Amino acid sequence: MAEISGLPDDLLVKILAFLPTKVAISTSVLSKQWRFLWMWLPKLKYDDYDDITDGFNSVSAFQTYRDFIAKNLPLHRAPIIESLSLGFRCGTLQPEDLKSWVEVAVSRSVRFNIRVDVPPTVCLLPSLRTLELKRVRYLNEDSLRMLLSFCPVLEYLSIERHDNDNLRGLVVDVPSLRRLSLTSYTGCSSDDYVIVTPSLKYFKAFDYRSEISSYKIEKIPELEEADISIERNPEKLFVYFKSIKCLSLQVDFNSKEEPGYDSGIVFNHLEELTPYIHDANWSKLLFRLLNDSPKLRVLEISNSKSFYKEKIGEYLPVSWSKNQGSVPKCFLNSLETFRVKWYYSEEQEDRDFLSLIFKHARCLKSTSILHR
Repeated sequence: MAEISGLPDDLLVKILAFLPTKVAISTSVLSKQWRFLWMWLPKLKYDDYDDITDGFNSVSAFQTYRDFIAKNLPLHRAPIIESLSLGFRCGTLQPEDLKSWVEVAVSRSVRFNIRVDVPPTVCLLPSLRTLELKRVRYLNEDSLRMLLSFCPVLEYLSIERHDNDNLRGLVVDVPSLRRLSLTSYTGCSSDDYVIVTPSLKYFKAFDYRSEISSYKIEKIPELEEADISIERNPEKLFVYFKSIKCLSLQVDFNSKEEPGYDSGIVFNHLEELTPYIHDANWSKLLFRLLNDSPKLRVLEISNSKSFYKEKIGEYLPVSWSKNQGSVPKCFLNSLETFRVKWYYSEEQEDRDFLSLIFKHARCLKSTSILHR
């Protein structure tokens, strides 16, 4: 103990930073030197579920925990709090508690994560650039819009919706936003999603709702990359993706003849395409995408459709061998990299597709086929 105590205080603080906040605080009883070292930590994580070990369901235990934070957070000595995580599930906070703690955090240029019942008016968050909302239950339909309006320089927003989410429609109106991630699970409302993010460069939408609503997106001229996983109807999003350069896509189909999206949509700027294939009907959409992406340079396919043979049933495959006369322009002029992961060559359709690529992809520089 004497040897480690002989180290400089700033080095001891760096060592404490590797420990959970609760453990770091417990070192304050070691000696007078250690009493306040934890108060220089740049990252703090308080979670009553993990930290309260005695009298977990006790009101007095929660009150003691809350009083400790209320007393010590304003006295925290670190000039900059890099991150503050507050998790409360065992008791109820008062709005004035949260308001006071957030004000302290904001005054230290914090990036924070809150898991509490957020009051409708907290404060302005002028420095907040990253916000993640998971399993949130909102006070009313306007709560999310109000919260986002307090974040004038927000750049990254992640919203994960579960069946406890009580919003009917989702409105994201953040002019400064550059990255947006929306994950919606079964049980969420299927009302419209309205997105106003003119500075957006990256968009992720994983939508697993049984009934998918429409996406109403204002112009996103700077969008470069999209990562999409939806049950069906990709055209609801494709109409907004005409300028993207990178697209990762997974779509489930119910109809044997479903082509994937309306004619007239062309991806003139798309350079990288990553389709995740686990449905035989996917070949129809892939054929369309390749023909509508004249500048495609990288094609990376993750193929696991053999796992789903019982689900697939009968379908009308794409006759790649008969499409030799209408070879996608990207095969002839731009495709440089082709990769297939978990490729199963049991289907004639798959072998014909490979034959088409290797016969006509004149610019191909790199090929990788991973068998499994």
